[in-house]
Amino acid sequence: MRTFTGRFAGKAAIVTGAAQGIGRDVALRLAREGARVALVDRSDLVDETRREAGADAIAVNADLETFEGATTAVARARAAFGRVDILVNNVGGTIWAKPFAHYEEAQVQAEIRRSLFPTLWCSRAVLPAMLEAGGGVIVNVSSVATRGVNRVPYAAAKGGVNAITACLAMEYADSGIRVVGVAPGGTEAPPRRVPRNTAPRTPQEDAWMQQVVDQTRASSLMHRYGTTAEQTAAILFLASDEASYITGVTLPVAGGDLG
Repeated sequence: MRTFTGRFAGKAAIVTGAAQGIGRDVALRLAREGARVALVDRSDLVDETRREAGADAIAVNADLETFEGATTAVARARAAFGRVDILVNNVGGTIWAKPFAHYEEAQVQAEIRRSLFPTLWCSRAVLPAMLEAGGGVIVNVSSVATRGVNRVPYAAAKGGVNAITACLAMEYADSGIRVVGVAPGGTEAPPRRVPRNTAPRTPQEDAWMQQVVDQTRASSLMHRYGTTAEQTAAILFLASDEASYITGVTLPVAGGDLG
């Protein structure tokens, strides 16, 4: 994908979930295009991404499922850069994939904590900085899996992310803050070095996951998974000044699957 040199010059950004996958790609592209970037993750792997991002990046270890972790991340970014212009809320992802009747209570709660609360807490934590600066951009990474099989708790969390996007945009447009979202479809990414679920899948769980893959490809008009580069391109566009008249919407990036 093409790099737009200097597109984010003078901007300070926070990217959550920056150790792996889409978040890592977003953080590196922002750095290459001129932003100073705070890379936030609870995994120490984020230090590797920070070294690749360069001298104008910092790494922050924080658990964003808690408000304390979110406020720590924002405080570290403000201390390093003096401001926060862009927040990319990327933390989230399916932990289990199975029919809803097979989810345990603790698993439902874990899915919601993982894929809803980091966006909620980080948005709350960054708003005072953006209000003080007179503007900013929040990009929320949702999912088209709000219509899909075997991921009801995850879908509920991402539906909440869509609601956060719409409501925050309405509340803060007059303050110069844009709030937008992307809804990725199935995305090919390198194997996760820190898996969301450390337990080996059973043959039944493999079959349920294959149902997710099959439904995802069938729902896409292109009948394929996307790439992390394709997701990153959409996120960076929405975060940039080129999207200055876009707020309150979530863009499906899913080969024609609208979710």
